[in-house]
Amino acid sequence: MPPETAHPHGVTKSGDIVRLDYDLWAEGGGRTDLIDTTHAEVAQEAKVSVPDGQKWGPRPHLIGGEYFPGGIESALVGLKVGEEVEREFAPAEAFGERDPNLIELFSMHEIQRLPEMRREDAHLDVGTVLTIEGRRGRVVTLTAARVRVDFNPAFAGRKVRAKFKVLDRITEPAEQVRAILELQYGRGSEFHVEADGKTITLRIPERSKFDISWMAAKPRVIDRLRTQLHPATIRIVEEYVTPAEKKEETAKPKSSGDEKEPAHEAHRAKTGKAEDKDEEGTPAAHEGRAHSSAKAEPKSSAAAAEPDT
Repeated sequence: MPPETAHPHGVTKSGDIVRLDYDLWAEGGGRTDLIDTTHAEVAQEAKVSVPDGQKWGPRPHLIGGEYFPGGIESALVGLKVGEEVEREFAPAEAFGERDPNLIELFSMHEIQRLPEMRREDAHLDVGTVLTIEGRRGRVVTLTAARVRVDFNPAFAGRKVRAKFKVLDRITEPAEQVRAILELQYGRGSEFHVEADGKTITLRIPERSKFDISWMAAKPRVIDRLRTQLHPATIRIVEEYVTPAEKKEETAKPKSSGDEKEPAHEAHRAKTGKAEDKDEEGTPAAHEGRAHSSAKAEPKSSAAAAEPDT
């Protein structure tokens, strides 16, 4: 048996984190369906719907992990790095044989009570995926009263044809951390990562802080980091910066006497009335004259009532 170093780039082993290119098709029943791919042109040719923001190209992959069915994962062990291979897998090695007992009948009343069917955008049709008692299944038939749901895996009972190419191993600790984030949660490139000796530090990106998916993925990320990198400490940092208060500046109309306006305002705040100034052209002066006029009327009446001396 040739040594493991016979190939210039070595071969893969279980537990390796690699960058993987692949195409997977399901065949059977007179049709071929694309299961997954890393190539944009393959997806376009197969006319499959692609989520917005989908990134194409090699993806991080844990050899012998749980991303593909067990038979396919086992086939990735021992691949030469840099070599492209094509393989076929029987249903039992891939998504399993179809089990008729996993096709179940439900009343329409039961289906309509599901949380996902109470949303405003809920839609029920053949092919709709439902979660019932923790199991995900696809609607295969429905009437006004009954819904038949298939809990078999989507590609059960079909042969799988696959093409793989392991581009390289990911060995640098910080890059391994990013790969694990990508595998368990996604958005690995958005995290600030430090892998310093026995300490791993993850700084959470802004949009992940309140993401329920991150809350669910965090225990899996921690577990995989411990298994893969054996750190003494894992630090997960979330920073919340309080925005600086903005000072409100109120624009006020200016006039020839605007430099005295603060004094008028201070006097008004203390006395509750405007100063009796007689300067022309300022709002305060106009208010002052209004107060003076109001007080002058009683004074004039009193003067008229005095007897002549």
